[in-house]
Amino acid sequence: MLELPLWFEVGTFVVLGLVLLFDLLYVVRRPHEPSMKEAGLWVGFYVTLALIFGAMMFAFTGPEFGGQFLAGWVTEYSLSIDNLFVFIIIMARFSVPRKYQQEVLMVGIIIALILRGIFILLGAELVENFSWIFYIFGAFLLWTGYKQAKDDGEDEEEGAENPLIAKLRTVVPMSDKYDGNKIRTVVNGKKVFTPMLIVFVTIGLTDLLFAVDSIPAIFGLTQSAFIVFTANIFALMGLRQLYFLLGGLMTRLVYLKHGLAFILVFIGVKLIFHAMHVNELPFLNGGQPIEWAPEIPTFVSLAVIVGTIVVATVASLLSPAAKAAKLDAELAADLEASRREEREEDKLNEQ
Repeated sequence: MLELPLWFEVGTFVVLGLVLLFDLLYVVRRPHEPSMKEAGLWVGFYVTLALIFGAMMFAFTGPEFGGQFLAGWVTEYSLSIDNLFVFIIIMARFSVPRKYQQEVLMVGIIIALILRGIFILLGAELVENFSWIFYIFGAFLLWTGYKQAKDDGEDEEEGAENPLIAKLRTVVPMSDKYDGNKIRTVVNGKKVFTPMLIVFVTIGLTDLLFAVDSIPAIFGLTQSAFIVFTANIFALMGLRQLYFLLGGLMTRLVYLKHGLAFILVFIGVKLIFHAMHVNELPFLNGGQPIEWAPEIPTFVSLAVIVGTIVVATVASLLSPAAKAAKLDAELAADLEASRREEREEDKLNEQ
């Protein structure tokens, strides 16, 4: 059972809340597309912050709970990176101006935190009172991992619109163009919503789907609601900057989905083994714990998760598909640069 000083728990959430508030105000007051250097510094800051917190967990709680935090953080961070694939598609589909993409991502992160907080509270209550829920979580992760491994991303690339979004378009008066970062604007003297509303709704629905996948995954590594929630916060912090830092690299991580699928299956198996150890179902072993099921130690889980991510990333970057994606990205960048030069020349000629 995890026991921490009250001041440590309260202080953790106060500090993280202030950091997120500063990040939000920074985005709202200064909308811009961050440079690679700026994005890299922010990502480095958030990763360092997570590692410092992990070291504090080791100091206050020992290697077991400290390892649980690191394993949970790496898992949630990996799954959050997978979110970026979908965010890139959403931004492209709705042609969100680069200047305002930071704000969209920040709103998405806040929505994700709220949804995950609700799921964590529900999950912690279920885990505490109904041990058989581990069987359900484990089976769900096995199924999710299988679906992830089979997913070729074609539906995402086609950009098929969610039925709810399509319905929203028909019932809500909406302009054709963005008006800065506003959700509502005035067209011909009438107040209407801008496409930014659709973007926020789409991001929210995406966050909901990812919360359903990620929360059972981390409960497979720890049953502490405090560790689950802090790991999720640290995983989401810096996701906005990571979006701009990785950029075209995301299309080259062709095996990341397969790596994440393996991680989900691994945690699913770990959950089912744990469920056997705390078994209370009367039709399984007479309601008694199943002793032969192995318990997978936290540090083994951490090694498997980190190793899988490293192998998937290296294999992706060395694959022919990644090299082709890199070439396509370079050609697209050259084409965009040429178009920009032509527009500048046209402006000079007009003057």
